[in-house]
Amino acid sequence: MATQYAPDARSKANRLSKRATYDAPLIHSLINSCPILHVSFNAPISDSQESQTQFPTILPMLGAISTFSSQSSSDEDAEPYLYLHGSSAARLFKLTPPGGLPLCIAATHVDGYVLALAPFHNSCNYRSAVVFGLGSPLTDPEEVEFALKLITNNSIPSRWENSRHPPTKAEVTSTGILKVRIETASAKVRTGGPSDDRADLKDEALVARTWTGVVPMYSVLGTPMESEYNKVKAVPEYLGEWVEDANSMAEQVAVDAVEG
Repeated sequence: MATQYAPDARSKANRLSKRATYDAPLIHSLINSCPILHVSFNAPISDSQESQTQFPTILPMLGAISTFSSQSSSDEDAEPYLYLHGSSAARLFKLTPPGGLPLCIAATHVDGYVLALAPFHNSCNYRSAVVFGLGSPLTDPEEVEFALKLITNNSIPSRWENSRHPPTKAEVTSTGILKVRIETASAKVRTGGPSDDRADLKDEALVARTWTGVVPMYSVLGTPMESEYNKVKAVPEYLGEWVEDANSMAEQVAVDAVEG
């Protein structure tokens, strides 16, 4: 597996290029740690819509990147793919042009609000990734189950093993998995504090009355709340540990971003 994606006209950063990276492991981690991915595509215009302006479609979806090794292939040959979860009845899963449907998948994490002396220099500490690829509906039963387990455990670790599985035939039929072959990808990361104009920094009155710095931002998982029919008295250890670890890590990432 390549450790870098080759930038091209689609993925090469032009503005603030110093913040850009094409590091594959980083891009994969940003995709896999993002709760919701935004997937963009162009749906073909029907004859009745020819006079209308074509707008791109964007959908929030669950997804994760990993490699699938079948019995006929080795781990060394495995290529990472992005697997997207949806309804098999959705329009996205019915658009299957030869070679796959061109997709753009974005993931964004905001780690803090950066407050400067002037609103123009306000910013955010963030980590973002954009993936360009070709998606096709997944049909191989073994790989479908692999993808469903991957996406489930990517959201809540060990949940697949601690709930009913494998899925029923009806569940598999109604669920769509889109397998995306990644063509190129890039990421951008901003860390650190504010950066102001020299003239403003020399303005003692302005500096004296204006608070500057970073407000860290991160998502916090709440205390698990049982359902009306739950019969398990205590919150399972795997679930409690996930909430605790995820909250601790999210806070640490946001605080570390301030230090750059």
